[in-house]
Amino acid sequence: MNLIYFIERMANNAKIIDAIVADVAVEQARWRPDANSWSMLEVIHHLYDEERLDFRTRLDTILHKPGATWPPIDPVGWVQTRNYNAQDFDTMSEKFQTERRKSLVWLRGLKAPDWEATYAAPFGLIKAGDMFAAWVAHDLLHTRQLIELRWAFTTQALEPYQVLYAGTW
Repeated sequence: MNLIYFIERMANNAKIIDAIVADVAVEQARWRPDANSWSMLEVIHHLYDEERLDFRTRLDTILHKPGATWPPIDPVGWVQTRNYNAQDFDTMSEKFQTERRKSLVWLRGLKAPDWEATYAAPFGLIKAGDMFAAWVAHDLLHTRQLIELRWAFTTQALEPYQVLYAGTW
């Protein structure tokens, strides 16, 4: 595992996410394409909570606290119980960026991490390397989601005009 390379990818991912949401108005930030989809604000708030309460915390447990139990999380439930869509978009974006910077400092401070260390999760054993890999991939899943939300909002706002000439999505 090339830790330095993937730490840099995570730093770049944060910049990409910041650029995707940089000029988003409140209406667009809270907009959902349908009742079952998340808004951009909900995605950003989710990234913030995952950064501080899931990935960094759980990877630290695997690497440095053998036998400790992961604190409980509820990423899907928190969208409603923490009222993600009512939060301030700019504040949540900055909170995510702040937590990411903390994560990058923490990751850069790891000394010879044992990527083979495991944790007995309810779904089965997970290695520290698996957790870190999932963290890196998680950014990309939500980057794609944010771009899809921008596309959906933009194409709806352009109606009745069609975007077919642009190419297929």
